Amino acid sequence: MSKEKFVGVKGMNDMLPQDAAIWHYVQDKAIGVLERYGFQEIRTPILENTKVFTRGVGEVTDIVEKEMYSFVDSMNGDQLTMRPEGTSAVVRAVNEHNLLYGTTQRVWYMGPMFRHERPQRGRYRQFYQLGVEALGMAGPDIDAELIIMLARLWKELGIEARLELNTLGALEERQAHREALITYFEAHKELLDEDAQRRLYTNPLRILDTKNPDMQELVENAPRLLDFLGEQSRAFLARLEELLTAAGISYTINPRLVRGLDYYNHTVFEWITDKLGAQGTICGGGRYDPLLEMLGGRPAPGVGFAMGLERVIELMREYGNVPQATQTDVYVIHHGKDSQVQAMQLAESMRDNGVRVIVHPGESSIKSQMKKADASGAMFVVFATEGELARNQVGVKALRRMENVRMPFAQQTLVPVARVATAVTHALQAIVGK
Repeated sequence: MSKEKFVGVKGMNDMLPQDAAIWHYVQDKAIGVLERYGFQEIRTPILENTKVFTRGVGEVTDIVEKEMYSFVDSMNGDQLTMRPEGTSAVVRAVNEHNLLYGTTQRVWYMGPMFRHERPQRGRYRQFYQLGVEALGMAGPDIDAELIIMLARLWKELGIEARLELNTLGALEERQAHREALITYFEAHKELLDEDAQRRLYTNPLRILDTKNPDMQELVENAPRLLDFLGEQSRAFLARLEELLTAAGISYTINPRLVRGLDYYNHTVFEWITDKLGAQGTICGGGRYDPLLEMLGGRPAPGVGFAMGLERVIELMREYGNVPQATQTDVYVIHHGKDSQVQAMQLAESMRDNGVRVIVHPGESSIKSQMKKADASGAMFVVFATEGELARNQVGVKALRRMENVRMPFAQQTLVPVARVATAVTHALQAIVGK
């Protein structure tokens, strides 16, 4: 009888044990940076009412038109969607729980997002995002602070990326620019590809972001939003540039940098690398002052960013900044039976002292156990063998530095065992410090 071998859904990937170390490393670094700037965690459900995204993201965007995983709840007929992005969901939660009444909010989130698109390098159907939202703050200083915070994170992760910056101006300025774009592209309609023709009257700003090489000259000569900015929008951008320059942040103004989501205004930015091919954007963000009111809340400003963690991790691998994955700090070797019992007791006491410990399972030769100990990545092996225990001792060997220490080992009660575990812990710390 043949057995069917099951595989994962295309574009939805497993995280294997050997990859866990770099995921935790990036997450811990990121959270550490965010907390230094006063950001707190918020978590929202994977499922939201579909209107959260159609109203916030926009019904004529690629996300809503092509990419969302939506379905009707068979229990009550609700139209639900697996979240394709985090900002709309966070704003829904902030509105629902009245988190902006009389205060501001600095929040971060992390988790899986879902988009039904063609899987490719750095772009998956289930992908993980780390995002930040700063709510209730209207000035360009908070925009600058988010960018400065990201520059700090890239430095701590040991990766390089360049910053591109643009402004979408105010709503009325963007509307005037939109009308100019439609007029311009209508005059060159024969040069538009299928996507551009589809977007011409619904979202013409997205045409500027085309990757079609046959349209690049046409797009380069299109009306620029910067030419439609009023005095206030120019002042907002100028102050942002001033703050970034003062902080030593290099950037370029890219007038073609746009957002396909309806809720953006003023600042938009992206951090880009040349090491990941076509999927070079590792982080994007901007200001979205209209969104809170669009989703039923009181009018309030907002700005934020999101990064795809898969792309950040892949970039770290390109730089060789990959922490070594290890199962444990200490691997305990024994002869089985009575020595196994005492090895397990010793391991529990070491765990009480914060040490990661694996006790060799079952019985096998010391040589075989040593191979397992080395493969586990453990820095130290503890010998709780019959010979060691007969001398009322255990042996400790530093696998990675080949240094040895020995210490008394009491068998009679758990209290002495705990004391020995503390001594082992101190010995390990001393060896690490040499």
